[in-house]
Amino acid sequence: MYLPRHFTQTDLAEIAAFVDAAAAADLVTFDGTRPVATRLPVIWDRPADWIQQGDNGRLLGHIAIANDQWQTAQPGAQALAIVHGPQAYISPAWYESKARHGRVVPTWNYQVVHLTGTLTVHQDSEWLRSFVTRLTALHESGRAHPWAVTDAPPDYVTGQLRAIVGMELQISTIEAKQKLSQNRSAADQAGVVHGLRAEHGDDLAALAVADLMAANLEREEQPADA
Repeated sequence: MYLPRHFTQTDLAEIAAFVDAAAAADLVTFDGTRPVATRLPVIWDRPADWIQQGDNGRLLGHIAIANDQWQTAQPGAQALAIVHGPQAYISPAWYESKARHGRVVPTWNYQVVHLTGTLTVHQDSEWLRSFVTRLTALHESGRAHPWAVTDAPPDYVTGQLRAIVGMELQISTIEAKQKLSQNRSAADQAGVVHGLRAEHGDDLAALAVADLMAANLEREEQPADA
C-alpha cells in the first residue's frame, strides 16, 4: 500500500477496532495467472496482549467450497486481506483555499487496512463448526433473541459445513491508511467536513468520513498537555 506520512495510521489498537467493526474483508490471492478476490466475513483472532507480544494473530473466514479460490491459492503462499472503511469524493469547492488562490483539485478520502500473511485452508468439520459458531455468536450477540448454530437440525448443519471451506491468514504485516485531507490546512479540512454534511445528508459513508475528519480536527486542536 502507498503510505504517505500524512495518511499512515500506526495506532494498533485503533486499527484492530476498525477491523473488528468492519467484520469483513476482500481476500486476494494469486491463481498462477491472475489475482482473484472474495469478500469474506472475518474474525481477527489475536491474543489479549497481542501488541505487547508482537503477535498479530490470525484472520479467520470461510468461502463456498464451489469457489475455486481455495484450490488455486498455493499452499503457504502470501495472501492479502483488504478491509474497507467509509469513502467519499472530496470537491475542491469546499476548500477555504479555493477562494484565495484556486490551486486546488478534487480528491478521494477513505479508510482502509491491508493485512498480509500466509494462507492456510481448512476443511476439517470441527474447525469449521467452531468458527461458524463463533462468527454467528459475534453477530447475534446484540439481538434480544439471538439465533445459535445449535438451533438448526444437526444433520442440516453438518450438510451446510460440507459446503464451505475455512480460510486462515497468519498475519505478518499490518498496513493502515486514513486519507482524510490531513495534508491540507485546518480551514480546508473544516470546509470539507461542512461540505460533506451539507451536501450528503443521506449518504452514510460520506457522513462517516466527515465524522472521522471532525474527530481528527478536534484532536489537533487539543493542547499538547491536555
